[in-house]
Parts: sequence; C-alpha cells; structure tokens
Amino acid sequence: MPTRRLLLSAILAVAMPLPALARAEVVTVFAAASLKNGLDAAARAFEAGTGTRVAISYAGSSALARQIEAGAPADLFLSADTDWMDHLAGKDLIRADSRINLLGNSLVLVGAQGVGAPGVTGPLDLTPGAPLPALLPELLGDGRMAVALTAAVPAGKYAKAALEHLGLWDGVKDRLAEAENVRAALALVARGEARLGIVYATDAKAEPKVTVLATFPAGSHPPIVYPAALTRTAGAGAAEFLRFLSSPAATAAFEAQGFSILARAS
Repeated sequence: MPTRRLLLSAILAVAMPLPALARAEVVTVFAAASLKNGLDAAARAFEAGTGTRVAISYAGSSALARQIEAGAPADLFLSADTDWMDHLAGKDLIRADSRINLLGNSLVLVGAQGVGAPGVTGPLDLTPGAPLPALLPELLGDGRMAVALTAAVPAGKYAKAALEHLGLWDGVKDRLAEAENVRAALALVARGEARLGIVYATDAKAEPKVTVLATFPAGSHPPIVYPAALTRTAGAGAAEFLRFLSSPAATAAFEAQGFSILARAS
C-alpha cells in the first residue's frame, strides 16, 4: 500500500504544472536606441551569470516613455536624457529610489564616406569663432543633414541646441532629414541618403561607414546623461539587472563602446 501511495504521489507531481517561481523570469527593458551595442553585451553577461533572460526594446526615449505611460509592460527604463525620465517620474511610473545616472556621451558631426572639407585634414574645429559656418554649406552640398527628431528625441534636441549655440541652426534647419531615433539618423548617413549627420560618438564608433568630422564642445549643448530606473511594476530580476549595470562587467562593455561611466558599483 505505501508503495502505491508513493507511486501515485510521483505521478501527480509530474502532472501538476510547475510553480510560477520555478519558471525563468524575463526582465523587460526599454532602452534608448544609442545603447544597443553596449547594453546587448551587458545583458548577455548578466544572462550567462544568472540564468535570467533580458528582453530589450530599443527606440527613441520619447517613444519608449510614452509607451510606458500608456501601460506597456516594461520593468526597466534607460533614457538618453533626464527629461523623459522626469516625465515618467512626474506620472509616478518609476521607482524614484532606484533612479541612477548611469552613463554619459558626446555629440559628433559625421559624414558619409568620402565627405570632407577641401583642404582640411583631421577633425573640424567647432569652438566659437571657428570657420565651420563657412564650411558647412560646402560640406552639405545639395544633400541633407540627418538628425533624430529635434522636437522630442534626446539626440535631436542635443543636436538642435548645439547648432543654435554655434549660430548654425538657421542655415541648416530647412536641410534636415529627421529620423525617429539616433540610430535611424546614423543609418541615413551610412547608406549615403544624407550627406551629414549629428549623432552620439558611440553611434559613430559602431558604424564603419561614417566618418567623424567634428566633436561638438560639451558646453554647446546640455550634458548628455543616461538615467536608468525601475518601473512601478518591476520585479526582483529587474532590480538585480539594474544593479549589474554599474558592475565592472557591465561598465567594461559600455566603455568599450565609448560611453563615459557615471555610476560604478562600490
């Protein structure tokens, strides 16, 4: 009789569904498009070490923030500026105590292959009083300048601020090819569909088909900061992944892409 009871118990154990806690957790991350290469590498390292799967959706920070506001099931948000993180904080959609400034970046002018200023070797000078305003029409020719959406996407807003600071905005605002995010703007230049573009330095480093023509001075635009925070619905796995993003393994992946590190695990 005891043997029959043991056999029945074993059959029932196999037939019953596994408890929810036994199923692998999936961390859903909404991240700025410019983070793709570094964040993909960090996620792979995290998955290998923990067994927790990370699913990442990349887009412009503005689009992602609006999706979260509309109820999209994200656990972690990584924005390319503080404005969109502040927007979600104002809606009480992130955990304020989890928020960190994770990374920094710089802004560069890139050209399609073969684009350059005649007689100029090396990077162009973008400091005040430099000759770029005179060179820009020649660089652009009859082409366009690719940027992310200047009214909403962080990279586009930084680009507009830099051009305004240097007195170049009025001369190029009607020549822009605005894209939904900075990686889409980069692709326009890489494919030769736009002659010039303004992107992050990390984007330019990831795309061999563009040439960096100049780096915009840090003072020409607001500081480029990538904040990260858990959403109100985030679970324990998301909190663990957020902590991991400031660990040596993750920061090494970001530094390899050219990001500056603003948060390091102690």
